[in-house]
Amino acid sequence: MISLKTFLLALLVLLTAQVVRAQDKTKTKVKGPTTEQFQMKTSAVCDMCKTRLEKALAYEKGVQEATLDVPTQMLTVAYRPDKTSAAVLRTAVQRTGYDADDQPAEPRAYDRLPDCCKKTNAVHSDGAK
Repeated sequence: MISLKTFLLALLVLLTAQVVRAQDKTKTKVKGPTTEQFQMKTSAVCDMCKTRLEKALAYEKGVQEATLDVPTQMLTVAYRPDKTSAAVLRTAVQRTGYDADDQPAEPRAYDRLPDCCKKTNAVHSDGAK
């Protein structure tokens, strides 16, 4: 009877070890796609534009980071390509009221911008086009 108990105990320990090993294998995570980065030329002209654009893009799905360099008007966006695309992000910039590369801003969004953010403002007409 003692050998039967020993055998059953050993069998139980062996089965438990197999279950633990099987659970460890299912916990391995598969790495997702990496972050991509792209740049686009905008019509942003001031620090208020910088804040507005960076905030708007922060709410876009898949965006990891957005940074506008005001003097060059270049917007750099780090994003997850499995969540969004460059075309979607350009549209988001246009919906915010700014040109995105060669695509013009949505007129209604542009009209809602503060005067200092409009590219036609006399203050900006010399440097930004």
